[in-house]
Formats: sequence, C-alpha cells, structure tokens
Amino acid sequence: MAEDRKTVAPWKVLESKYNYRDRWLALRSDTVELPNGRVLTPFHVIEQPDWITAIAITRDGNIVLVEEYRHGATEIVIELPCGVQEGPGEPVEQARRELLEETGFASEEWHPLGSFFANAPRLDNRVHCFVALDARKVSEPRLDDGEVIVTHEVPFPTFLEELRDGRRTLHGFQSGAMWLLHTFARKTRDRRLAALLD
Repeated sequence: MAEDRKTVAPWKVLESKYNYRDRWLALRSDTVELPNGRVLTPFHVIEQPDWITAIAITRDGNIVLVEEYRHGATEIVIELPCGVQEGPGEPVEQARRELLEETGFASEEWHPLGSFFANAPRLDNRVHCFVALDARKVSEPRLDDGEVIVTHEVPFPTFLEELRDGRRTLHGFQSGAMWLLHTFARKTRDRRLAALLD
C-alpha cells in the first residue's frame, strides 16, 4: 500500500532586501507569504558560504583536534578542524587544504561522510563532512592572520568516551559530522574506526 504523503508548498517571496553584506555573510530580510495566506515580515535569513568539517584519524589511532578562541561563544574550544568553503573547487579539496593549513596534517585517504544544512530555518548554507584516515603530520600549520590555533592529538577512544560522558562539547554541526562518521563506520566496518562500534 502506497504511503499517503502530504506536501508543504514553499513560501512566496514578496519582497527581499539586504541589510548587510560582506565576504563572510549577508543578512537578508524577506517579506514572505505562507501557503495559508499569512504574511511574515521581516523574516531574516543569513546567507553564508558552505562549511567544511574534517575528521582526521592518525595512523596511531588519534583524532586531530584544534584549540581556538571562538568569540561568538566567548570561550576557548577544542574542536574538529573546520572552515568556510572559499573559492572554486570540490569540498574535499577544501577539506584537505583546511586540515593542512590549520594543523599541518595530511592524508591520502579521504572519504565523504555526507552533507546537511547548517541551520535550515535561518541559514542558507550546508556543512560538508569528510573523514581522513591514516593522517600524518607533514608540515607546520599555515594560519591566517585572524587565527591563533593549537593542534592536539587525542586517542580516538578517549575522545569518544569524553563525548559520551559529556566532558567534551562540539559545535552542533560537528556533532552531526560525528553521527555521519558513526554511520560510515557501521557500513564499512573499518577497523580504524572500531571504537565507534563498541
């Protein structure tokens, strides 16, 4: 028996204007009409480039993390290497560059984990997630002027235990990346990711 599915129509944009725009983000204010005829104004949308997240596991079984002050949270956080997708090129190439520039680590084995919306109600961008296996240090980091980063290697099982126990916090989108990694580990049964399956 076929599933009887209802669908929702998209909102109709009646008017749109930009209040702010630079290379990192644009704030757009729309007047929209919902399928039920109701009009919302303003409905704010933040336009941003897509984001990249790299989960790098070394040959020794460590996960590569970066420590950085995050001004939005006003805290120093230890997180997965990540960044904004800049310029042309496939997301995996951006992930390779981001990992190398932030940490000095590289890998010959990259796997796409999937993509998802960063925050669909207000943001228009996606997060592209990758795992780099058998990563190794090949150079010193090449940080941008606005970056002060310290690289950490943490045993992967310890990192997972800290996540599960609530002793380590990631950005919401990085938690999504870890879920995609767990799905990848279950599908491939890759021994280097066995700690995810315990």
